[in-house]
Amino acid sequence: MTLDEITAEIRNRVAANGGIAGKIVKFHFGDEGVIRIDATAGEVVVDNADSAADCTVKISKSDFLDMAAGKLNPTAAFMSGKIKIDGDMGLAMQLGKILN
Repeated sequence: MTLDEITAEIRNRVAANGGIAGKIVKFHFGDEGVIRIDATAGEVVVDNADSAADCTVKISKSDFLDMAAGKLNPTAAFMSGKIKIDGDMGLAMQLGKILN
């Protein structure tokens, strides 16, 4: 999947499952780009802007796809170092409602 396809899928999941009210979350895929979920305004914005966030989830794009497909357990990925969290850890724990 391309970054644009993943962004569109996350946009659909946020629309279906809700966002993270009043916060900004960024998934950082290294050199492959970022996906940012900005829920600080009335309408949630999902884009590829690499700006400041309340929580940044650093993960490879392939591991992210596996996690979003239910093939990779987020807790196990975090414990094994496949996911690194910068910022609000509590916010990171709420991301399951977007990814599932």
